Amino acid sequence: MTSVLIAGLGNMGLSHALAHHHHPSSEIVGLVNRSEVDLPGALAGYPRFSSFEEGMKAAPDLVVIATYSDSHADFACAAMEAGAHVFVEKPLATTVADARRVVETAQRLNRKLVVGYILRHHPSWMRLIDEARGLGGPYVFRLNLNQQSSGAEWETHKALMRTTSPIVDCGVHYVDVMCQITDADPVRVHGMGLRLSDEIADDMYNYGQFQVVFEDGSIGWYEAGWGPMMSETAFFVKDIISPNGSVSITDGNKGASADIDGHTKVGGILVHRPGGDETIEMPDEPGHQELCDAEQAYMLRAIGENIDLTRHMNDAVQSLAICLAADESIRTGRPVSLKEPIQ
Repeated sequence: MTSVLIAGLGNMGLSHALAHHHHPSSEIVGLVNRSEVDLPGALAGYPRFSSFEEGMKAAPDLVVIATYSDSHADFACAAMEAGAHVFVEKPLATTVADARRVVETAQRLNRKLVVGYILRHHPSWMRLIDEARGLGGPYVFRLNLNQQSSGAEWETHKALMRTTSPIVDCGVHYVDVMCQITDADPVRVHGMGLRLSDEIADDMYNYGQFQVVFEDGSIGWYEAGWGPMMSETAFFVKDIISPNGSVSITDGNKGASADIDGHTKVGGILVHRPGGDETIEMPDEPGHQELCDAEQAYMLRAIGENIDLTRHMNDAVQSLAICLAADESIRTGRPVSLKEPIQ
């Protein structure tokens, strides 16, 4: 039985807590949140703590970190130093130096570290990656996820933007997909962004896009915007193009951009080759909670089976480095070389 502490009880933290509540090999020893939060009935009986330090006194085997991004690195390192394995939501950290510090701590202490890249556990996205790799590169990646948010959803986005821009918070998922397909190192990043609301800080932007160039010649475009002003038209573009054809997500019935289940849903994959098209239907796709269940099951397997997570950790650092380079490019107005260390 693995004892588990959940830190952060927002949308993702609650989903991860429910995953461990239902897993036969998990025992939740505490839930951490700075403020009071309404819990689903399944979680109401667990001990609650108002600080991470207080929660760590429960001596968990595994700590799930789903707090705001600027606390991820420090909490992850503290948990591993205390003897726990760590699952941390994306992004791994808010700087590349901190991300590397977390990975180095895991390696030095022989702890398991898994980053919350939910698409890695989605069978349809795994198939999409396999089909794209089968075409051969170099590739053009056209990926975006814009979210028209209002009310409570806009409040959540504004809270996230106190520390992290949309292209970093969401972009790491899709840049990770690019990196899994190319296996090539990134070379440089060009970014543009714009602050479209007076409700966010002067030094933050709620819309951004960037282009990344890889060593194999592949190029990628990613776009993300949050807020009530965002368009619902073409908010979900997922195209991968190669000299031998293309692979695309074709499901047109995505629902509203604020629907989190729609963010991972594929529905159908269109594989286009010069000789003809093939549509691959992906019925019975997992929903958001099922994907969180899969992430936590993988975390427990990584501990129990001593899975080598070296590639996983290195990929997490690289995808973050690309997105942070895009953020730097937006803020400075200059392209950023990834041949030089990004801090």
